[in-house]
Amino acid sequence: MKAQTADSVLVVVDIQQKLATAMPKGVRDRVIEQVNILSTAADVLGVPVLVTEQYPKGLGVTEPALAEKLPVGTQIIEKTAFSCADVAPFKQALAKVKRKQIILTGMETHICILQTALDLQNQGYQVYVVEDAVSSRMKGNQYNALHRMRLAGVSISNVESVLFEWLGDALHPDFKTLAKLIV
Repeated sequence: MKAQTADSVLVVVDIQQKLATAMPKGVRDRVIEQVNILSTAADVLGVPVLVTEQYPKGLGVTEPALAEKLPVGTQIIEKTAFSCADVAPFKQALAKVKRKQIILTGMETHICILQTALDLQNQGYQVYVVEDAVSSRMKGNQYNALHRMRLAGVSISNVESVLFEWLGDALHPDFKTLAKLIV
């Protein structure tokens, strides 16, 4: 099933200062850039955005290069559980938006992304992990997690696919504006 703006919520998992600096520099920059594209598109298209921070006292807050571009009023949820699906405020926020497609981005693919994706899928959500908007410190861990999620039936996608699925048609009134984000 393709991602629909009316059914989607963009979830940004743990792209925090200290965790981001542990990523290979090019990977960190790519993830932030790709998540910023999706966040901007979500804002324009009315897709809710939820952000989590894993133990911010230890890992810092959301990366400023990302935080400054989040839609106004984006909810940031602190957590210590690796799976967002185990966090009461996150579950409440999902229930409040009443959407069943989770567009999952963030860090680290083999820990928080993997556990969140599997748990949300088991709860009946359609989960889309955006491969070029997630990362792990080690490539092998990321590849393993993406493979596990594919085998479990999680949709593995990419930023351009999600963006164009949200738009649906080149005649969409925001097509020209949003298409410029990926050029």
